[in-house]
Amino acid sequence: MLCYCYCHLLLLVVFCTGSIPGVSYKAIIINADSGIDGSFSSRVRVVPATLVAAEKEEAKAVLNLFLKKQGLSNAVAARTINKSDIFIDHLVSRLHSVHKSRYLVGRELTTLEIRDALIPYLESLREEHGSILIDLLENFPNPPGKEKPIGHVSPSYLTPESKKQRAVSRVSETGPAGQLPPHILYLIDLGMDLEQIKGITRKFPAFAYYSLERKIKPVVEFLLDLGIPKSDLPTVLTKRPQLCGISLSENLIPTMTFLENLGVDKRQWAKVIYRFPALLTYSRQKVEVTVDFLSEMGLSAESIGKILTRYPNIVSYNVDDKLRPTAEYFRSLGVDIAILLHRCPQTFGLSIEANLKPVTEFFLERGYSIEDIGTMISRYGALYTFSLAENVIPKWEFFLTMDYPKQELVKFPQYFGYSLEARIKPRYALVKEAGVKLLLNQVLSLSYHNFDKALKTKIKKMHSYRASSDTNSCQDLQPGIE
Repeated sequence: MLCYCYCHLLLLVVFCTGSIPGVSYKAIIINADSGIDGSFSSRVRVVPATLVAAEKEEAKAVLNLFLKKQGLSNAVAARTINKSDIFIDHLVSRLHSVHKSRYLVGRELTTLEIRDALIPYLESLREEHGSILIDLLENFPNPPGKEKPIGHVSPSYLTPESKKQRAVSRVSETGPAGQLPPHILYLIDLGMDLEQIKGITRKFPAFAYYSLERKIKPVVEFLLDLGIPKSDLPTVLTKRPQLCGISLSENLIPTMTFLENLGVDKRQWAKVIYRFPALLTYSRQKVEVTVDFLSEMGLSAESIGKILTRYPNIVSYNVDDKLRPTAEYFRSLGVDIAILLHRCPQTFGLSIEANLKPVTEFFLERGYSIEDIGTMISRYGALYTFSLAENVIPKWEFFLTMDYPKQELVKFPQYFGYSLEARIKPRYALVKEAGVKLLLNQVLSLSYHNFDKALKTKIKKMHSYRASSDTNSCQDLQPGIE
């Protein structure tokens, strides 16, 4: 075991300095193989230091590409790499371990082989460590929240379930004085309970290792300064615990500035974050793809900004798999996509097969044309967000008892947005009792005061008309004067 540790220590010295005593112009690759009996056999291969230097540059290039794909800017990615020298050495060491047979025969790796070896490894680190990945790279081999160095960052013997269990144990373990960890006590003081914290940790184990002073507290105080009430913070953190792992200066604030430049109303940040805290954790590339799609659909920059402010969730929808097919479906109904997106962007998060088509078929089966349905959805985008069984069908059945032609729903599809028991039935009962007729939008859309006023006006007109009719009838019945 000592031999093995010495070999890896020597390897690390070589990668950091490019030389060892007595071999100033060479780099040594040491391959230690464990025997069945626990013994080690070592084979030494001398490789030019220039090759090791070239591999380090290749590793940096791969890491830079990977970080930018995670949404980091060129400047932030470069700064992270500059702080991650030991991790870069670790990547080169991994190359030599994965391709040891190639080095033993003296064959150099190609750029493609280097990428194929490192990118899956980096992806595995991202999956395991999530938002603390940057801290891991910069502090390697001592990741955040851990006291002991790690030889292998992602041990194969740790299954996802065991990682969850270890993380949950960490948040619930008590110290000598019987107290929970400081960051857990802090979260409880915010209004979270231990079971809630455990639930978050099961979904996102990295949450257990966030530093209170360097990560959690600065983010919480920043959110409070934005105007988010303390009572809302448990909800925000439950929705997106990754927020606590993001650097304020290098990620969170630059991302907010980027979104403000796209039109997000900075005065509404508290509401935006409460609605969809994940928005601040998406890469710029993903946001730009969504913005490009909205622009392609004919929306102005101002409208796009309003959509991102009112319904930031739209950024979570995949453009090619979700937004574009949904746009094509609505276009087939004759809907103006830009208008629908502006009025009801949440409609684009619905399933075409499970939500949209059943509603369309429902109205087609009841005699409405494609043009009628297109008009209805254009006038009231939320129509397709309602449940057929719990909303549309009961209201349709009651509509059939009302004295209105079917086209009245084309003129006023907002009918389906009102409560059947609290608004539609009571108001229609008053109209029926009065014996008058009002347009469907007058019955439902007016305030109670204006509805009462309109109803009384209609009743008065009806009485005046009847009185006038009665007078004319009497005059017709009077005998003529000779």
